[in-house]
Amino acid sequence: MPDIECPACRTCGFKLQRKSTNKSMKHKHALRDLPKVRDSLSFLYVEYGHVEQSRLGVEFVNRLGQVPIPAASLSSLLLGPGTTITHGAIRTLAEAGCSLVWVGEGGVRCYAQGTGETNKAYRLMRQAELSATPELRLQVVERMYRARFPEPLPQGLKLEQIRGREGIRVREAYAQAARKFGVSWNGRNYDRNNWNDTDPVNRALSSANACLHGLVHAALLSSGYSPALGFVHQGKQLSFVYDIADLYKMQLTVPVAFSVVAEGPDKLETKVRKRCRDAFNNLKLLQRIVTDVDRLLSLDKEPENPDGFDPDEDPALPTPWWSKLPDNPAKSTEP
Repeated sequence: MPDIECPACRTCGFKLQRKSTNKSMKHKHALRDLPKVRDSLSFLYVEYGHVEQSRLGVEFVNRLGQVPIPAASLSSLLLGPGTTITHGAIRTLAEAGCSLVWVGEGGVRCYAQGTGETNKAYRLMRQAELSATPELRLQVVERMYRARFPEPLPQGLKLEQIRGREGIRVREAYAQAARKFGVSWNGRNYDRNNWNDTDPVNRALSSANACLHGLVHAALLSSGYSPALGFVHQGKQLSFVYDIADLYKMQLTVPVAFSVVAEGPDKLETKVRKRCRDAFNNLKLLQRIVTDVDRLLSLDKEPENPDGFDPDEDPALPTPWWSKLPDNPAKSTEP
């Protein structure tokens, strides 16, 4: 009998013997079988079509035909307007560690998102400790500032003062990019309710930043961080996404946006998304994000599993709450 590959990913090397030509076959693999987030493709944006589970994986279908979606090697799938998705496709993408993000037209707004590809919580615990402790939070903010700008910060600055210095540097970077690419610049200003009336450079910046936010969001979820527990930004469900995305904007989205506008306004958002994908790949951004975040939060080394088991191997394994794992882990000791 012929073999068929795992339809969820086609990358894990697992094969099943075909028992029936009328049914697709699938196996459930551990998250550690999937590619690391640093080895994944960045993002894929789709709109006005249908995402469905096929016999051999997940496909995007529209009036032009069918396109396979590389579920296991994709970090984030951005679902734009006019997109529908089946339950089976969502399940396959979730099991393959692909983050689903529901976005607005051109990917410029984020409405909702799915889960990541780890069941470990040590990064989240460390993030919560640093975010909730004022002294430790300020130390992280200072590290983030030094990662973006070369000049040192004076001692004893408060968070509001650091934010003010950051704002000055960002405005200078916008003005410098405008001069470099010969683009008219009147500041970061746009009306979300009148998107088509917004000037091209602000539209390009919003589109580019949305792509970056989606990629950072997927990387944070996949590595076990909370998108909501920020340090410079706070109070929103994507505060930490904004914190980390800011580390790369001056190097990535700002030059991409201004260079595309300098070429002309035709198909602006589409060109920005494609140029962002190339820039993310050239900078090897997915290989950097988790490493950079771990370093900022002093998590350069993964701690040992305290209960002697790996949550990514079997997230539903019954385990004790307060004691060591028993000799027979299959037997639950929960109350």
